[in-house]
Amino acid sequence: MDVLTRISDWIDWLLARIGKIAAWAGVILIVTTIFDVITRRFLVLGSTKIQEFEWHMHVVLFALLIGYAYLKDSHVRIDLVRERLGKRTQWWIELAGCFLFLLPYCALIIYFSYDFAVRSFATSEISASATGLSYRWIIKSVIPVGFGLLALAGVATVFRKLVELFGPPDLRAKVQETEETEAVRLVEAPIKRAGPD
Repeated sequence: MDVLTRISDWIDWLLARIGKIAAWAGVILIVTTIFDVITRRFLVLGSTKIQEFEWHMHVVLFALLIGYAYLKDSHVRIDLVRERLGKRTQWWIELAGCFLFLLPYCALIIYFSYDFAVRSFATSEISASATGLSYRWIIKSVIPVGFGLLALAGVATVFRKLVELFGPPDLRAKVQETEETEAVRLVEAPIKRAGPD
């Protein structure tokens, strides 16, 4: 069980590093969008390359951060029933969700999007627009990578839930403490940024 905890912590560390780097795509996206809006409004310059670059940055931002968001429980979650259940039942639901939905879904997307990217590379696919970006396979390759990161987050979650359900009391307490600390940090961070009223 200690091995599962260490692997899950390593995946957490890896996804955090990738997430922090990928988050810079948000800054690039904002700057690019502002530049696009200003040049269109005041200089009457429209660029297909800039517009395509914007949606490329959207793909990078979401695909490379989705695994980190899932691992940190920062994704949108609509829990009408689950939150009213006991902790052990919640862990069983999370474990079942990973095995029945998350990991199979990721496997399907990786399988088909990998083929999608390979075909794009083999045909040297470019933009449908004559003035668009070349090397379309680069952005298509981000899709299987992003879902691979989400699958890694699913594996880390499975390992944590297995430890919480079946592990020795000391490891169970360690994993629960880590999750609770992270949950508190995520709730308090927006409050600290907002400051006092």
